[in-house]
Amino acid sequence: MNKERKIETEEVAAVATPPRARVTPEFERKRDYLAGFLSGEKEEVPENGKGSDLQASVVEALKSIYDPEIPVDIYELGLIYDVAIDEDGDAVVTMTLTTPHCPVAESLPNEVELRVLSVPGIRDAEVKLVWDPPWDPSRMSDEARLELGML
Repeated sequence: MNKERKIETEEVAAVATPPRARVTPEFERKRDYLAGFLSGEKEEVPENGKGSDLQASVVEALKSIYDPEIPVDIYELGLIYDVAIDEDGDAVVTMTLTTPHCPVAESLPNEVELRVLSVPGIRDAEVKLVWDPPWDPSRMSDEARLELGML
């Protein structure tokens, strides 16, 4: 009963990234607790693509995220390079940080992904963190420069 147990460990070089969960039409929700909510008017989902209402909604969601060190939102700060949305409602946000050693380097991309996923009409969101081209103050909007007293 009191046998000595030995724990074996194994070192690996890398672990494969697990597949991303996606909501598909085959996914069925339980309707019983949502019956009253779903019987109301449904919000019209705007068309996708560049310059669409859906992309504008995503940009508005991104403008609600502020850099913790600079009192300016990340979109006006110029950290968002591109917002691409395909016909299925999958969004890809290409962004950077002010520096690779930014204290929010681990948390900010996750917050961006969550905010984009909260926009109605978005099925999936992916954040690509890039360092080329590097961020510099010339990427800031005039509103951001005015807020920081740089204009």
